[in-house]
This record gives sequence, structure tokens and C-alpha cells, in this order.
Amino acid sequence: MYKGKLKQILLITDGYSNHGEDPLAVSSLAQEYGITVNVIGILDENVQSGDGLKEIEEIARAGGGISQVVYTKQLSQTVQMVTRKAMTQTIQGFVNKELKQILGDSNSMESLPPSKREEVYEVVEEIGETVGLEVIILVDTSASMKDKLETVKESLFDLQISLNSRTGENAYSLFIFPGKQDDVDKLLDWTPKLEKLNTIFPKLTMGGMTPTGPAIREALNYFNEQNYNRGNNGDDEQSIEWAD
Repeated sequence: MYKGKLKQILLITDGYSNHGEDPLAVSSLAQEYGITVNVIGILDENVQSGDGLKEIEEIARAGGGISQVVYTKQLSQTVQMVTRKAMTQTIQGFVNKELKQILGDSNSMESLPPSKREEVYEVVEEIGETVGLEVIILVDTSASMKDKLETVKESLFDLQISLNSRTGENAYSLFIFPGKQDDVDKLLDWTPKLEKLNTIFPKLTMGGMTPTGPAIREALNYFNEQNYNRGNNGDDEQSIEWAD
């Protein structure tokens, strides 16, 4: 039924966007391209409210994704939950569209008999285990993230282990913002493994502003560039060449 690949942007941040274009506008554009934007806000224990929390929720809503505010110790489990839940949500949306074509606009999954509804849920679950998944991870490396970066690294390792249980292919790419010279730097090209983070993360320089909008824009451009290159190569299967 679903032969494409699920594309996600996973934004991990603890602060306010304060540089560059509006992250909500770019996140909304990503959704138009079929790319889900999920946001995990990592907060200190004493932060319970504020504009930063509102922005986290609004970016995810604009990108058709899921937002989750988490305190540092719970990050690992949250990264896995958000990624999995967003996959299921995306697949359910696709299946609902298919059902409307079959049943008509006046019907929905809720209108199906319980037995048929259960069959649909089983299809969603099966697709979730077999469909290809591509995730561009955006990590905030502003100064306030310094004490949280090791937790982020460990959480991404756990995410890889969790998703490796699927039969579908997984591909990750990693960007940080701000970068050394530009708003955004690419640290990892497409790869099925995140072990390189062991050597990359200790070398990161923390500090600077928080260009969340430009980071989402860079991820979106990277997805589009990838599709363009595949089209030029005549590769209908959208195969991925893993980075060494």
C-alpha cells in the first residue's frame, strides 16, 4: 500500500529561536512537502512555562508533527517515543486518505465496524515496521545546551537501537545549529548508524545564537536536494548511498 519513505525532521532544542527566518513558516512549508517536523524541548527542572514552550508546540503543529517537553533525565525514552508516534501518525493519515477514496468523504475509520477497524490498525502497524524511514536530526548547540549534549548523544544511540528492531531501512543525517561559520553545519551525511557521534560530539563548540528557522530550512533543502539528485540518476527506488 505505502511504497514511499517516511521523512522526518527531529528538532532537539532547549531555547528560543532568536536568529533568522520564522521557524513556524519553514515548518509549515516542510509539511507541504510531506516532511513531518517533530520537536523535543529539553528543559531544566526549574523551567515550567514561557514563550519557549509555546514555540516548541507551535513549530511541531505547523510541521504536522509531535512536540514533547522533557527534562534531561527522561530524554532517551522521549526521543524514541516521539519518533515512533510520529511514524504511526503519518501512516494513519495516509491510510485515512486511502479509505476516503474507497469509502467516500462522508466516511472515516470510526465509521468502520470494529473488526474492519482492527484490520486497518494492523495494516498501520505493519507498514510502520517495514516502511523506509529517513530522519534529519537538528541539534541545538547554543551555549545553554552544553551540559545536555552528552544526554542527547546517548538518546540518539538508543533511538538507533530501538529503530533497528524494524525490518524497514533507517537512515539518519545530523545537523547542528549554530555552526562554526554558518547558521547550520552538517555533521553526518545519510547513514544507518550513529556511532560516529562518539568522535564528533566531544569536538563541538557550544555557543552563539539559536537559528532554529534556518536549521529547519537547511534540513528541508537537504531533503529536496536528495530527491533532485535521485531524479537525475533515474533512480525510482530512491536508494541511499551510505556515508563511510
